[in-house]
Amino acid sequence: MKGGLRVLVAAVSLSLALSVANATSAQKAGGILKITIFDSPSSMSTHEESAIAAERAMMGVFNNLVMFDQHVPQNSEQSIVPDLATGWLWSENGTALTFPLRRGVKWHDGQPFTARDVKCTWDILTEKSNEKLRVNPRKPWYRNLDDVTSVGDYEVTFHLKRPQPAFLALLASGWSPVYPCHVPPRDMRSHPIGTGPFKFGEFKPKEVIRVARNPDYWKKDRPYLDGIEYPIIPSTSTRMLGFIAGKFDISFLQIPLLRDVRSQAPQAICDLVPDNAARNLIVSRTVPPFDNPDLRRAMTLSLDRKAFIDILTEGQGDIGGAMLPPPNGVWGMPPEVLHTLPGYGPDVQKNREEARQIMERLGYGPDKRLVFTLSARNMPVYRDPPIILLSQLREIYIDAEVQIIETVQWYPKIMRKDYTAGLSISENSLDEPDQSFYENYVCDAERNYTGYCNPKVDKLIDEQSMESDPARRKELVWKVERALAEDDAQPVIFYGRVATCYQPQVKGLTTMVNSMFNGWRMEDVWLDQ
Repeated sequence: MKGGLRVLVAAVSLSLALSVANATSAQKAGGILKITIFDSPSSMSTHEESAIAAERAMMGVFNNLVMFDQHVPQNSEQSIVPDLATGWLWSENGTALTFPLRRGVKWHDGQPFTARDVKCTWDILTEKSNEKLRVNPRKPWYRNLDDVTSVGDYEVTFHLKRPQPAFLALLASGWSPVYPCHVPPRDMRSHPIGTGPFKFGEFKPKEVIRVARNPDYWKKDRPYLDGIEYPIIPSTSTRMLGFIAGKFDISFLQIPLLRDVRSQAPQAICDLVPDNAARNLIVSRTVPPFDNPDLRRAMTLSLDRKAFIDILTEGQGDIGGAMLPPPNGVWGMPPEVLHTLPGYGPDVQKNREEARQIMERLGYGPDKRLVFTLSARNMPVYRDPPIILLSQLREIYIDAEVQIIETVQWYPKIMRKDYTAGLSISENSLDEPDQSFYENYVCDAERNYTGYCNPKVDKLIDEQSMESDPARRKELVWKVERALAEDDAQPVIFYGRVATCYQPQVKGLTTMVNSMFNGWRMEDVWLDQ
């Protein structure tokens, strides 16, 4: 119990220190912050969404039990602080995690927040409740959660089937808000009720999302803003020009547009960081001829990852495996280890010669080429890489045409595995192996889009999840990464980088360097105007 008590005391001390620091700064209240969003989400229900458009706008509507410190750029277990919980305590055997809860917190409709809301939320996520989510993309996160119990209204305990030290990090993600027990999940899709610093205002599909200041927020001096508007603007050039003209306070831009922003809006601040969203080649493992592992290996060997980075990110992207590589990533492999994985060797021509030999053994060649359709989501970050991918596949006797899929159809289509091959993005919301592996690679994960299944790898994933020593755990994580690469599970092409650009009047915003999902509470952001 002593180790858990130390964590509890440290967390509370850090929270108090942040409160003192914030109280002594010169923030100004008021103003409407305008942040562009690139796509229209399906709903406002964070627990049912996978795209960042909904999560980014709704993170300020909710609270978590714990969260990543919004002023520490690199998310890690060391940066987790209390939120609706006032601290936490692990049991001696590491299978029970207890949270004392804040008193006096109210939902936006005036109902009190209690332990019952916490239990209801995770009963829904683990599908023990009569209430059901339309889709449940975070279900794999909680495969090790046995039950949630409460003592009175202000204490809850998460009971795990086995030790899982990183479970706290899952709860700290922006994808892990507490939902109200008295509001049905169907209503949360159109009018979410939270406890957060902002109240939901309206959602006009393909136009705008609005949230307004919560005057009854349990942090009495937060938020500083009167509200936030999220204009939905699919066109990258329109977003860029609007930002340059000063119509928007914050915008997210791909690297090729930065040159224009820096020349035409030199006052703007642009943080260029990894998005922790790996561009993946996904290939059906059941549809002939792609059910042949040799063919899938040939496709992997055709990849020139550096070419993708040079062309799409002007050399600013990252080559990595299933986990974001260092220095921004906490768990990923360094280059000297990556180069030992299949297809990662720096001699691209040698790799492609091996790929052509495989294809020739399978009966393909210059006069008999493999033809198929490659699916991609209708967004620039999805549409642009396939152009390069097709040119590289042509080097090994493969021709393909790109099929563009609208966002509302994209996730259902690939979750049904209704595709032959595609260019996908693993939107890792956490730089945390338990999130990445359980969500994308274990046998029954909903977002395991290729249907990859290796029980030996699943066992290794469980082993790393139970390991409490960080150095030993990293060794196990790298073993999993190697196995995934050797099985061509979802070949990672590259990690992109995105520029978070904001006007100089925006204060209090910290750009996260290893997650684009966890830094949008916005309660500490203010406008100096």
